[in-house]
Amino acid sequence: MSTTMRQLGVLVVLNPLSLVNNPIPSSLALLKAPPSAAFSSVFSPCRRSLSTTAACSPSIPLLSTDDENPFDAGYGNITTNGNGSRTMLKGMQYAELEKWVKSRGFRPGQAMMLWKRLYGNNIWAHCSDELEGINKDFKKMLSMHAEFRALALKDILSASDGTKKILFTLEDGLVIETVVIPCTRDRTTVCVSSQVGCAMNCQFCYTGRMGLRRHLTAAEIVEQAVFARRLLTSEVGSITNVVFMGMGEPLHNIDHVIRAANILVDEHGLHFSPRKVTVSTSGLVPQLKRFLKESSCALAVSLNATTDEVRNWIMPINRKYNMSLLLETIREELQLKNSYKVLFEYVMLAGVNDSMDDAKRLINLVQGIPCKINLISFNPHSGSLFNPTREEKMIEFRNVLAEAGCTVFLRLSRGDDQMAACGQLGQPGEVQAPLLRVPPQFSSAVNA
Repeated sequence: MSTTMRQLGVLVVLNPLSLVNNPIPSSLALLKAPPSAAFSSVFSPCRRSLSTTAACSPSIPLLSTDDENPFDAGYGNITTNGNGSRTMLKGMQYAELEKWVKSRGFRPGQAMMLWKRLYGNNIWAHCSDELEGINKDFKKMLSMHAEFRALALKDILSASDGTKKILFTLEDGLVIETVVIPCTRDRTTVCVSSQVGCAMNCQFCYTGRMGLRRHLTAAEIVEQAVFARRLLTSEVGSITNVVFMGMGEPLHNIDHVIRAANILVDEHGLHFSPRKVTVSTSGLVPQLKRFLKESSCALAVSLNATTDEVRNWIMPINRKYNMSLLLETIREELQLKNSYKVLFEYVMLAGVNDSMDDAKRLINLVQGIPCKINLISFNPHSGSLFNPTREEKMIEFRNVLAEAGCTVFLRLSRGDDQMAACGQLGQPGEVQAPLLRVPPQFSSAVNA
């Protein structure tokens, strides 16, 4: 039975299996909640308050439920406190933006000029006043009928290794987190969230403790990448990669995620390479098949175990879609795609999934699947039962895989001193998803 609670006006979904094929009704996505007072506990002394460009309006209007707007489609119509409706520009793909511009009596070429100022030319406009070179009548129309920003900047936290965690406030007061990870190899990655919280309840993930509050819209997802480039490009260099590995299960929100990914890779806009936009999943098989058919972006699968017994415990979604079904589906689907490799993510938990027998089983599990494997260091958090595998053992595990011909990488922690590392995002409230019973054979490996 699905477990849901309304706390502070928020729908919280705690059962990881209840919403896999039952999306949240749009009316529930509009429930209001104030920001959690407990959120400030993760802030550090290096915290600094920030504001958006002064020329832009500081307010973010409330989402509308008007389904009659042909440009809404659940992605971007906005109501402005009794002053009519505005259309959220960042929720639209280019063809939709062009159609909307024409419906307002302007030429298609002006839609392209607008698109490039939203996403390209190092402008990343957040209001009509920033639209350089735009016809004044077109700009006036946009100031009256368009909304540029889906998020409000709350804070930026800087980790000792250069990782940046950006906190955004949504129109309903909820907070999401985005991480920017600089790299020395001319690559900087932005890790975006796709939901507020997560319904999957993976036992090693802090976000999973929150339950699911709501899905993010395509505009709220895209805006994270826009904000990252706007705020940090001058400091960290060009942001080249996007990973959907922040808060939430991306394929649980597949409509908005595919739409957002299409906007991210548009060659006239943000122009991320599809190979450098990676969408991660815990293993929602029907949605995974749809993603591989509809998107040109890369896929990552969070595997994290080599037996159903362990995966049923640490990733409850495995009880619905077990490893055999998941891996066979990937094996079959990748036969239809050329030069495509899936990325398997494997969070290493000391005494749980890091034995040499696990390494040998993993080799057999991925046989016949074009893939790469990322071995990820577990990042502890409040209430966590698990311990990270020692680096020497991670290297030994990696060597076993490599000697068998696997392409394998070690991914060590980044940003963990600001709770910005893998599995550390979010802020659970008083109502949290349940910790599951530890199988007896692993009781000595976890924290009592």
